[in-house]
Amino acid sequence: METTSETKTVQQPGFDSQEQEVFLQLWRTYDCLKALEDQLFGKYDLSAQQYNALRLLEAAAPDGIQTMDLGRRMISRSPDTTRLIDRLEKRGFISRSRREDNRRVVEISISQAGLDLLREMDAEVNEMNQKQLGHLSAQQQQQLVKLLRLARKPHEDSTCDWLEIQ
Repeated sequence: METTSETKTVQQPGFDSQEQEVFLQLWRTYDCLKALEDQLFGKYDLSAQQYNALRLLEAAAPDGIQTMDLGRRMISRSPDTTRLIDRLEKRGFISRSRREDNRRVVEISISQAGLDLLREMDAEVNEMNQKQLGHLSAQQQQQLVKLLRLARKPHEDSTCDWLEIQ
């Protein structure tokens, strides 16, 4: 019995608009770059959001950040900030405390274990960033940042703090 192998070429659908093509290109790029991120953070049993929270807390150290402020500064905003904080606290990477002047306010601080974890990850994170976008020249990277900010600007709400970070 003879079998023939026919390879059918699946035609990709066209784009409905230039905007759709740009969006789908962004989405595909995000997926490619996120795969490298997931691989690295998975080694440390961290999510990208947990890493982001630790970096924000590191920047505020030795002071803490109020829970609401941390949620507002996160790259990916999630209504699940409390659970994210719970997981980091359970692993000893952060601590929570109530302010003496207002017991309703909870401040979160990075612990020495959290700082140690970030130091341990530094070289690998830099290597990952290099793999992600190091093939672009410095000028191309600056141009990309400007275009991404421009694309995002009408969709950011006024509580976003990190948009202004240079």
